[in-house]
Amino acid sequence: MKEDYYITQDGGLTRHENTVYFENDNTKRALPVNKIYSIYAYGRLSFSSGVVDYLAKSGIPIHFFNYYGFYEGSFYPRETLISGDLTVKQTSNYLDSAKRLILAKCFVEGACGNILRNLNYYARDNKSLETHIGGIESEIARLPGTETIPEVMNVEGRIRNLYYTALDEIFPENYKIIKRSRMPPENRMNTLISFGNSLMYTTTLSEIYNTQLNPTISFLHEPFERRFSLALDVSEIFKPIIIDRIILKLVNKNMLDDDCFRGEIGDMLLSEKGKKLFLTEYNEKLSTTIKHRGLEQNVSFKRLIRLELYKLVKHCLGEKDYKPLIMWW
Repeated sequence: MKEDYYITQDGGLTRHENTVYFENDNTKRALPVNKIYSIYAYGRLSFSSGVVDYLAKSGIPIHFFNYYGFYEGSFYPRETLISGDLTVKQTSNYLDSAKRLILAKCFVEGACGNILRNLNYYARDNKSLETHIGGIESEIARLPGTETIPEVMNVEGRIRNLYYTALDEIFPENYKIIKRSRMPPENRMNTLISFGNSLMYTTTLSEIYNTQLNPTISFLHEPFERRFSLALDVSEIFKPIIIDRIILKLVNKNMLDDDCFRGEIGDMLLSEKGKKLFLTEYNEKLSTTIKHRGLEQNVSFKRLIRLELYKLVKHCLGEKDYKPLIMWW
């Protein structure tokens, strides 16, 4: 089974015959190309055209993150799973405002359903969360009455704010969100959320690459230039399932310490130690399996993302209406 490969140091990729090496002043190691699904580069990386050619032929995308740990871009190999029929129908679902609105609502419905799952779990021991849960349920009830994408986005934004306020009831004082900040994150919790969300986006993009969907044609987010906006749509569903649960585990089990962060309040980043800890938990989470209700077999969390994309394919082709994944466990 292929796995994601993380590079957290600066260095270069070189190719000798059919072996790719990562090397810098301290190390030189061969990459198990036949076992790599995607490469995540958190250090500054240089590589030759021979490396690009070999990774492209192997179908391995490289996702690049900047100094702050934010997603910057991807080397995206030439697509081999192309379908003109699906591209036309995916596009028609975007161009038809009524059809686009249906899918946009589905992504918000899925994300918010999973947000409620998280909060309801903690509400068993913290009754103060019930007020926030009620507020989120009221906002979800507004969703069917929305008539434009901006209205849907506004509902999603208000629910996110209620969610983060509710999480602050759970987190200890030094890990409260207070206000969502991104560039740069202004405190520890915003640092963790930003780092995790970038990972979720790139993992979703890698999964899209393995389907016939076009990653630039989206429904909830606008398909602007220079971004794969369908990954933004689909990752919304999985952030509460994967990223938020990892953060809750890291914080509630006191797995983080001062050495996991660098910088000051107002300009805070994960340190090398913090990145490695988060990436380890992320890999474990993606590999975790659950019994799928429909398939009657164990599937990994990573596989759930691919299955979600297959559901979207069927919707675009008119075979089956899309229903977003909401945790049943």
